[in-house]
Amino acid sequence: MADEANPMRGVTAHLTIRESKGSAAVDFYKAAFGAKELGRHLADDGTRIMHAHVMINGGALMLNDDFPEYTGGISVPTGVTLHLQTDDSDAWWERAIAAGATVRMPLDNQFWGDRYGQVVDPFGHTWSIGGPVKA
Repeated sequence: MADEANPMRGVTAHLTIRESKGSAAVDFYKAAFGAKELGRHLADDGTRIMHAHVMINGGALMLNDDFPEYTGGISVPTGVTLHLQTDDSDAWWERAIAAGATVRMPLDNQFWGDRYGQVVDPFGHTWSIGGPVKA
């Protein structure tokens, strides 16, 4: 079952913030919407946010700064990624690819403990798929 710190079901909005303003975005959401910050992980540069997780009015929102160096030099065109937290990211990944999604960021084990990757659907929307790392 999902809890505040670990949304495990449904779709979660995941914003990409341009111009390294992710920290400012988190601070704005706290001031503007009463967001509760559950986590903020900075990149090795100590400035950009690799991953932040906030709750706003009972709903999860994740965000990160733009990292074109991890996605083939391409910035996220819309600034929004739809995130699916799953019980088996490999199965969901394979199903998305078989249905026509293209790889944006390969599925791999990540520093925060998920097996995670990103695909682009045939309509140009970015989806991230995450789940537990398999033993």
